[in-house]
Amino acid sequence: MAWIRQISLEEATGKLRELYDAAIKRAGRVFGILRVQSLAPHTLHASTEMYRAIMFGPSPLSRRQREMLAVVTSRANRCFY
Repeated sequence: MAWIRQISLEEATGKLRELYDAAIKRAGRVFGILRVQSLAPHTLHASTEMYRAIMFGPSPLSRRQREMLAVVTSRANRCFY
């Protein structure tokens, strides 16, 4: 597995800290998928916005179906979360 330097919650400042705080408010923690993007907060922000659009935006798929597709895709990619 590749190693990617990550900025911890304790080290986070500015925009990154805001994004981490929002993640904690939303999910109760900062998941690894967010931490691996911590060196580029602008990318993390864009990624989070894209996720929100896909999972919560208008779609013929239900929220449940979208989550199911995300789980199946993660499983196929051997990405456990």
